[in-house]
Amino acid sequence: MGAGRLIAVLVTALLAGCAPATAVADGSTAAPDGPPSARRAPEGSYVVGVRTLTLDPRSARPLPVTIWYPASPGGVAAGRFPVVIYSHGLDSLPGLHAELTTRWAAAGFVVAAPAFPHTRRGAARFTRADVRNQPADCWRLIRHLSGLDTDPGDPLAGHLDLASIAAAGHSAGGFTTAGMFTEGHPARLRAGIVIAGGGLPGSFAGPVAPLLFVHGTADPVVPVAVGRAAYGRTRGPAAFLSLLGQDHGAYLTPGSPGFAPVLASTTDFLRWTLYDNSAAGARLPADARAPTLTHYESRPAR
Repeated sequence: MGAGRLIAVLVTALLAGCAPATAVADGSTAAPDGPPSARRAPEGSYVVGVRTLTLDPRSARPLPVTIWYPASPGGVAAGRFPVVIYSHGLDSLPGLHAELTTRWAAAGFVVAAPAFPHTRRGAARFTRADVRNQPADCWRLIRHLSGLDTDPGDPLAGHLDLASIAAAGHSAGGFTTAGMFTEGHPARLRAGIVIAGGGLPGSFAGPVAPLLFVHGTADPVVPVAVGRAAYGRTRGPAAFLSLLGQDHGAYLTPGSPGFAPVLASTTDFLRWTLYDNSAAGARLPADARAPTLTHYESRPAR
């Protein structure tokens, strides 16, 4: 199959799996467990606001969270915005990923990033084995966001489109992201971005969702073969962006080789899957194209 035909098939398969809901007369979105709302992806760029909060602060597993959101002079920008749950890697923090997450927020997404109890930088009892518990932390965060969206006293109330959620993460956060796509996950988890990561046991089951993998081919921490093995296990539409000769994540820093295609690809992937924007999906191969720097491949659902 030629490259153009493969791209066309992938676009068709992805859009079939992400069919928009019927628009509501008053412009409101569907309920969180229903189909996604039908809206156009925002044009231009928003100013970005940020807030922090802590889930269950007195529990055995408190969860600090940083939220970036499209803002206006009066607070949160008008409208409802899809939600991206972003997971950091080992010995990291949400703020260390702000160069990427704030740009997603500027493009029209609310990005919520937990600081995981036992893998974040400065954790009192650091243990990488706790990664297996982090997908549950992300679902706990989604439930909390559902509460904020219906709380008339919260600034984000009425601004969160919880029928259109993506998960994304780097390194151990990529494994965390994959671990959210297990048997029985809600269909409102509509897409995933795994950066320099792979799959946890049981990943890539349940409702089919499109996935984008991003990986440096010279990654000394999580070898690219790990990412490609996870890519090979997916059942839904999937794409793999290889950063040729690059390491574990320098391409996430502005000005570094690879940052521009990674930003463009991930942003359009989110527009495509969460806003049902077929034009953004069609741009993906061009977004990722950087001769001698990247290689992009995609395939439809199997």
